[in-house]
Amino acid sequence: MSTDKKPAGPWTPATYDVIDVQAIQALMNGDATSDQQQRALRWIVEQAAGVYDQSFWPGGEDGRRNTDFAEGRRFVGNQIVKLTKLNVSSLIGRNGNA
Repeated sequence: MSTDKKPAGPWTPATYDVIDVQAIQALMNGDATSDQQQRALRWIVEQAAGVYDQSFWPGGEDGRRNTDFAEGRRFVGNQIVKLTKLNVSSLIGRNGNA
C-alpha cells in the first residue's frame, strides 16, 4: 500500500505497508520482536510524525494552516526522538527516581 507520491496535505494519513501494521499491532499487544519494535517506532517518527520532512506548505492562509498542522505532527515525533537520545542516568540523578 506504500506510495511515494506527495500527500495532498499534512492531514493526509501516513503511508504504510502490511509489515508496518503488524509491527504497530505487536508493539501495542506487548509481544513485538526487537525488529518489530524498531520498525514501529521508525514508522511513527518518520511516517506518521514526518519528523524529517519539510513542514512548510506554501499557499497563503491555507498554507499557514497546513504548515501549523505539519508542525504539530513533527512536534510529537520530535518528543519521541528526544526521549530516545536522553541520558537516563542524568535524569535519575536529577529527579531522584528511576
